[in-house]
Amino acid sequence: MLDLATNILLMLIIAMLAAAATTFIIFLITMIWNMISGIRLPKVKLPKKKIPEKKQEERRVERMSKDTASEGVTFNDIFMFMIAVPLVLLWVGFAGFVIHSGLQDDSVLEQIEGYTTLIAILGGPALLIIKDALDVWKQEQAEKTAFYKVKAQAVIDYNDAAQKQMQQIEANAQAQEHKMESATIPKIASKKK
Repeated sequence: MLDLATNILLMLIIAMLAAAATTFIIFLITMIWNMISGIRLPKVKLPKKKIPEKKQEERRVERMSKDTASEGVTFNDIFMFMIAVPLVLLWVGFAGFVIHSGLQDDSVLEQIEGYTTLIAILGGPALLIIKDALDVWKQEQAEKTAFYKVKAQAVIDYNDAAQKQMQQIEANAQAQEHKMESATIPKIASKKK
């Protein structure tokens, strides 16, 4: 029974190491990609064409949707799902295996101290890694939330300013029409006399 538990634990540790290596390779590729994409070639300036207002608005919305789509999955998200989740599952799975085996076989209960020590050895680093990863992930989520609050406030302010500008334009147009009418009424009245 102990050999079976040891073999299962060894296979799970190998799977965890493979997941960690994969995460590290993905992280390196991402870093290299970001460094390469940071190098910019000089741009050739072409004369700008006048774009009608409707197309500019569509481009702005399209650009904003592309910006929000690029936020997607971060390294911390990958770390959470490739390292922390399997480590917790390994820890909980091994504890469940010991409990199940203890209910089925009395020899497991005789060696329960060794199993609990093994669970504690797995649980200590797992809890530390998970706590740190969760703290980083919570901080990242808080930053995203703050960013979206600022972005939403900017959109609200922009809409308010646009509405005030449209109201001012309409008020100016009405004032101009009123001036034109008031200027033409005395002329018409003087012609009738």
